[in-house]
Amino acid sequence: MLFLWLYMFYSCAGSCAGLAARGSPAPPRAAPPLLPGEPGEESSLEEQRAAPDAASSISSFFNGSGTKRLPQAIIIGVKKGGTRALLEFLRVHPDVRAVGAEPHFFDRNYERGLAWYRDLMPRTLEGQITMEKTPSYFVTKEAPARISSMSKGTKLIVVVRDPVTRAISDYTQTLSKKPDIPTFESLTFKNRTTGLIDTSWSAIQIGIYAKHLENWLLYFPIGQILFVSGERLISDPAGELGRVQDFLGLKRIITDKHFYFNKTKGFPCLKKAEGSSKPHCLGKTKGRTHPDIDQEVVQRLRDFYRPFNMKFYQMTGQDFGWD
Repeated sequence: MLFLWLYMFYSCAGSCAGLAARGSPAPPRAAPPLLPGEPGEESSLEEQRAAPDAASSISSFFNGSGTKRLPQAIIIGVKKGGTRALLEFLRVHPDVRAVGAEPHFFDRNYERGLAWYRDLMPRTLEGQITMEKTPSYFVTKEAPARISSMSKGTKLIVVVRDPVTRAISDYTQTLSKKPDIPTFESLTFKNRTTGLIDTSWSAIQIGIYAKHLENWLLYFPIGQILFVSGERLISDPAGELGRVQDFLGLKRIITDKHFYFNKTKGFPCLKKAEGSSKPHCLGKTKGRTHPDIDQEVVQRLRDFYRPFNMKFYQMTGQDFGWD
């Protein structure tokens, strides 16, 4: 039946071409969909995202090109929380297509426009989800309004981690690039004697999750944001991925069978990565050994973060178990 259909399709294509050559008027070509901000914009963003691009659906069927769409889901944070691991794990799912590099559109490249942003996206087929991740969005004041302007229905994912451990991991990353930076202890305090924490230091400021979340809740309902535990992403990756797949409306395909625990690195790795038959672990920039930090400083930070953590638990309805 398929061969008969193909024969009729190509026979029709040839005869139609002949008719056009004899002067039959060709139907007008539809203009490509416009993005918000372009002259003549009339349709909604949702309609534009659902519409095919210049290639017809028949062409897409044969060449498998699919369509470039604006993301329906974004991993918005947080830095050093486990966002890269989550993205790599999700890309195993056949219905998830994601940009590998961080686009930084809603914080650094917004002036380039949505057309530029959409062009960065991978091509997807109907039923697949387009995703990207840029952890700095969560702490960017303008990001919630900008994403809401693109689509109020965008699903948001935040990977959070014990803010004290996250801050040390953040410092460790910077230290690997700039070995001559001051010590963690000296950067933590405005005044070491009084114990006043320097909240202007980004490593500290990022971990005040409740403060940043308040900004997002001005534009998105709490039910549209999924909070993933960075700790459970290590201890139970399949469990956390199950929650993520449910949130995205995907079939639970990623399960325990996809992971093995790498004792050397101290975190789970994929038995098979996207498009590969070989095991895959995150690179050497992940799982760095943290420097020894004065335990008095660690305790001061735990005391500092505690009220913010409690508020974050209340806002999200989840107890992440940080102390």
